Amino acid sequence: MGSNEARRQARRSLDAVWSMNDREFEEYVAGLCRRDGCTDVRRVGGAGDLGADVTGHLPDGRTSVIQCKRYAKHRTVGSRDIQTFNGTARAEHDADVPVFVASCVFTKPGRDFAARHHLTLIDVNLLGFWNGGTTLSSFLDLDIGRSGTHRRLHPDRD
Repeated sequence: MGSNEARRQARRSLDAVWSMNDREFEEYVAGLCRRDGCTDVRRVGGAGDLGADVTGHLPDGRTSVIQCKRYAKHRTVGSRDIQTFNGTARAEHDADVPVFVASCVFTKPGRDFAARHHLTLIDVNLLGFWNGGTTLSSFLDLDIGRSGTHRRLHPDRD
């Protein structure tokens, strides 16, 4: 199976995500963390969460803080959102591993910023693989500056 076909199949497995509300999406991400052996996983999103939607500890004990954005698939998350999260994840939440999960793609400037500041980004394509069984830990060492695509997905096709 080619990588394009694998990506399409992974994205198709996310159909349920498009029908979730923000809170359900946060619970879904928390569930994937638990599946992958994270401990003390809590959904903490809501007013005043300072960018932390899900918190927990990775299997190796490091603290992880996750921001979740359930956007329409044709949208993008840009550098400003990622900079804001970077500013709170470590300073406010003492995160060892800040992770930004989005149901769309990240812009190139956003991915470049994340690479410089050692943030893990999980876009819609990687989310499909996470949903399909790839573990959270395996995403932590990806070169986010080079991975993925910053092309928006058309709203009506995968």
